[in-house]
Parts: sequence; structure tokens; C-alpha cells
Amino acid sequence: MTRHDIQNREDVEKLVHTFYAQVREHPSLGPIFNGIVTNWPEHLQHLSDFWEMILLQTGPGKNKFNPLKVHKEVDQKIGQGITQVHFGNWLELWFNTLDILFDGKVADYAKEHARNMASILFLRIYEARDN
Repeated sequence: MTRHDIQNREDVEKLVHTFYAQVREHPSLGPIFNGIVTNWPEHLQHLSDFWEMILLQTGPGKNKFNPLKVHKEVDQKIGQGITQVHFGNWLELWFNTLDILFDGKVADYAKEHARNMASILFLRIYEARDN
């Protein structure tokens, strides 16, 4: 299979759907996501909107999304909280999915943005626990 760069909404949806199919089956991530997400089609649509906005600068406006708020809520709902290992597992699956499906500058940016986002989210969640 020849890989190309992420170019359009269909590519973003392919990335998001393929990735979250793996997340749902993952031994440590699956129970968290499957325990929190009650409507997967709606969730995948929302995530596709988010990643389309990030990667292609199209789609809904930034005001629609607040990843920090959502992740803090999830952290409070699950017993052990979100750990650095969870973020590491998420990034590993994200990078592997990108490497299998795509190749190019936008795919590389998807990795960079996810790595930065994971670091910031983990630090903010950890700081919020102390308050």
C-alpha cells in the first residue's frame, strides 16, 4: 500500500477511526475509553472535527473544543486516574497508526502535535490534582 500525506476530511476520518478501533481493544486504554464513551459514532465525529481543525485548519472553530476540561473530567471519573503510562500507550498507538496509513509533513505534524498535547494535558491534570 502506497502511503500519502493527510490531505482531506476522509483521511482524517480514516486516521481517527482506525486509531480508536485499536484504542478500544487496548488492555489499559480500552477499559477507560469504553467506560466513558457512551456514543462512539458521535465521539468519532467530534474527534474527527478536532483533528481536521488541527491538521488541515478547516472544519469547526477552536472554541468548540476544550481537551483539558474533558481529560480532567475523565481523570476524576476513573479510579486510578490518568497516568503517564496511559499517555505513552496513546502516543504509541497514534504514531503506529500514522506510520501505517500516512507519510508526509501533515502526518509528521500530527505526531508532533499529539506529543505536545499529551505532555501539556498530563502536566495540567497532575497540577489539578493538587488543588
